[in-house]
Amino acid sequence: MFVIMWGVHDELALVHVVRQAAWATSTYGSTAVRVALRGNRISLGGHEEGLVFVVGSPRSGTTFVGESLGSQPGFVDLGEVPLLKAAVAELASLPEVEQGRRVRRILERVRRLGFVRRLRGVEQTPEMSYLVAGALQAYPAAKAVHVIRDGRDVVCSLLERGWLSANRGGGDDANQPYGAYPRFWVEPERREEFPQVSDARRAAWAWRRYLTAAQAVPERTLEVRYEELVADPASTADRVAAELGTAPGPLQSAFSGAHATSVGRWRRDLSAQQLADVEAEAGDLLAELGYG
Repeated sequence: MFVIMWGVHDELALVHVVRQAAWATSTYGSTAVRVALRGNRISLGGHEEGLVFVVGSPRSGTTFVGESLGSQPGFVDLGEVPLLKAAVAELASLPEVEQGRRVRRILERVRRLGFVRRLRGVEQTPEMSYLVAGALQAYPAAKAVHVIRDGRDVVCSLLERGWLSANRGGGDDANQPYGAYPRFWVEPERREEFPQVSDARRAAWAWRRYLTAAQAVPERTLEVRYEELVADPASTADRVAAELGTAPGPLQSAFSGAHATSVGRWRRDLSAQQLADVEAEAGDLLAELGYG
C-alpha cells in the first residue's frame, strides 16, 4: 500500500502552478487578440521570418520605435509579449541555442494565434536585450534595432515610474514585482549591494546592464540614438528603412511624432546627489557613448 503524504507546502505549490498556468493561458489569449487587431495589413505572403527585435534599456524609446516599425506596411507590432518577458530571467542562463528555441516557440505561438505569421513581427520587450544573440540565432533573417538614449534621461524616466524604487509595490504585466531587489541582470558579486544604493544609482545600473547586453551581436544590430531620431527623424528613418528593406516614407511619418521635450531633462530633474550617483555607476559608459 502506498501512502501519499500531502502537506501545506504541497498545496501551496499546486495553487501556484495552477495560477501560473491560468495566467499563461489568459496571457497568450489576450496577447494574440491584441496582435491580431494590429495585424490587419498587407500580407507579405508565406511564413515571414524577417522579425525585428527592438532592444535597449527600459524608458530609452523602445516602445516608440517598436510601435513606429510595427505600423509599417507588411509589419506588425507584437508589443512586449508578457510570456516572453516573464521567461527572460530563466532563459538568460541557458545556452544561446536553447534560448532561441524557447523564444521562437513563444513568439510563433503568439503569431499563429494572432493570424500574423505572414507579417514581419516587431518584438519590443527591453529584456530581450539579454537574449538577443539566441533570438537572432533562432531567426536567421531577423534584425535587431538597439535604441540608445542618454542614461541620465533614462534615469529620470525610471525614477518617475518607480519600478526600481525601494518603496514601490505591485508588479508588471509579466508577473514581475517592482522594488529594490536584485534582478537576474545584477552581477552576482554585487547582489547584496543593489538594494542598499539609491534609487538613482539602481536606475543607472539598469541602463548600463541593458545597454551593454544589447550589444551582443553588433553585425546584425542597428543602433539608433534617440537624440538623433528626435533631431532628424527623416534621416534616421531613411537609415533604418534601408537596413530593414522597407519604404522610408511611412517610417519618416511615424518617426516625426517623436517628442523633443524629454531630451536633456536630466539637467532640470536630477539633483546634484542623484547625478553624482549616476556618474558613479555609469559614468564610464556615458563618456564612451559621448554623453559625458
